[in-house]
Amino acid sequence: QLQLVESGGGLVQPGGSLRLSCAASGFTLDLYTITWFRQAAGKGREAISCISRIGDETKYTDSVKGRFTISRDNAKNTAYLQMNSLKEEDTAVYYCAASSGYLSCSQYAIRTWDLWGQGTQVTVSS
Repeated sequence: QLQLVESGGGLVQPGGSLRLSCAASGFTLDLYTITWFRQAAGKGREAISCISRIGDETKYTDSVKGRFTISRDNAKNTAYLQMNSLKEEDTAVYYCAASSGYLSCSQYAIRTWDLWGQGTQVTVSS
């Protein structure tokens, strides 16, 4: 069974940091481009970052640029999202998604993604 499992979410104060993990099971992650999405309560899903199969290309939406860093460790079959300088508006459920059909992150925000994790809640509040 092909599965993505996110972890690392939680409650953090504004200005704090969290690192999310996206672990793959049942398949080899290095054949997949990975994107992180988030969905805040009452809002639509937002694509926030993408990393190509071998990690040579990364993209970020403007609202997280300079604060979030996407990475991957294919040997561990895991992708990560390091989130620094968190703001209350970063509060959302965070999802990772994967596709083997894309070599790059071009137009990642509008692509169709084959595999999705169950999501992990990130709450930024004082």
